[in-house]
Amino acid sequence: MVFKNTLHRVIGAAIIGLAATTAMASDSLNFVSWGGTTQDAQKSAWAEPFTQETGIKVLQDGPTDYGKLKAMVDSGNVQWDVVDVEADFALRAAREGLLEPLDFSVIQRDRIDPRFVSDHGVGSFFFSFVLGYNQRRLDGKQPQDWSALFDTAAYPGKRALYKWPSPGVLELALLADGVPTDKLYPLDLDRAFKKLDTIKKDIVWWGGGAQSQQLLASGEVSMGQFWNGRIHALEQEGASVGVSWKQNLVMADFLVIPKGAKNKDAAMKFLAAASGAAGQAEFANLTAYAPVNLDSVSQLEPELAPSLPTAHASEQVTLDFAYWAEHGNDIAARWNEWLVK
Repeated sequence: MVFKNTLHRVIGAAIIGLAATTAMASDSLNFVSWGGTTQDAQKSAWAEPFTQETGIKVLQDGPTDYGKLKAMVDSGNVQWDVVDVEADFALRAAREGLLEPLDFSVIQRDRIDPRFVSDHGVGSFFFSFVLGYNQRRLDGKQPQDWSALFDTAAYPGKRALYKWPSPGVLELALLADGVPTDKLYPLDLDRAFKKLDTIKKDIVWWGGGAQSQQLLASGEVSMGQFWNGRIHALEQEGASVGVSWKQNLVMADFLVIPKGAKNKDAAMKFLAAASGAAGQAEFANLTAYAPVNLDSVSQLEPELAPSLPTAHASEQVTLDFAYWAEHGNDIAARWNEWLVK
């Protein structure tokens, strides 16, 4: 087998045994994420080095779809091995028996920020929802906080908002309506939906990061709610976009393994590599999303600092994804009813 022969020539005996055993068990795994620049970076920072080290191919798929993940597990026909999901879904899916417990003899849990690891998920990265805007559409105006989204007279144009019932949209509506940051939870749903009603006809919903970037860069929307890394990527491409970090909403993605994944052992090793210090630092340097590994900070590029959530901690509002894990299904039911009204 060419892969084994190459390993014996190139790397030491300890790695040889681990990688050869892995290769016999599985020579590939399926990785699912959100597409666009984020998944491109995950491929570059995690998947390609992992394949070089172990010989295990990482096949890319996406975008992440929670309904599809559940259907796979329920049917017993699981095609995905590692899935990038939002933190609240990771906690909820674990309670519902949809995820494999993680093997922390393989994954180094004690080096992960405790906010971003659970028995069934390890942080992919953490990020902020920020207010992004198209500078050309706003003729040089610079909106300062979420209240600008609801001021269509001063800031005309369509608004881009995340379409899924998960942390972010309801919180920003409440903040824009004057709710203090320390009084956000439990969420006042009546008040949040009433606020959203005021711009409902102006909302363009996005479901994935690549779509959100296209909406803003093209000028189809003048402003909206975006993942900070997607705005950073647009800035790097020279797009006419701006960002306000005031009231930036901190959230995280987790990497999980669906229950019944066919390549579980390989997936566990991939999670160890992806959450390791080097992989996390490389991903952060490519995306401006913050690393979950405590040992990654020294490896970050200094010029990235203004684009990282860690540089805007004084203006942050940390979203309570444990609250959402508990109440998310009920909120989703009301959310879906509101969308079709």
